[in-house]
Amino acid sequence: MRRVFGDAMISLCAVLLLLLMLVSVDPRVREQLSGVWGSPASPAVTSINSQVREVTSVVLSAARDHSIDNAPLMIFALAATVLVLFMLRT
Repeated sequence: MRRVFGDAMISLCAVLLLLLMLVSVDPRVREQLSGVWGSPASPAVTSINSQVREVTSVVLSAARDHSIDNAPLMIFALAATVLVLFMLRT
């Protein structure tokens, strides 16, 4: 049980770190997140849902733009990861 909790915390920290890195790189994501956390609390659940949906779409759009811009580097990183995994397996 302790290992499951630790693995879950590591995964959560990795996602948060990735989101923080994306916020620091892309001004669109930074603007959307500052709008969500900077505005006063909304009484309607629908407005929160729309804000979350809007932030998610901006994050996905920014991730897609950055991955397209850096496609050769991403392919190299994927190939390097696969090779390292094969080396560690034996």
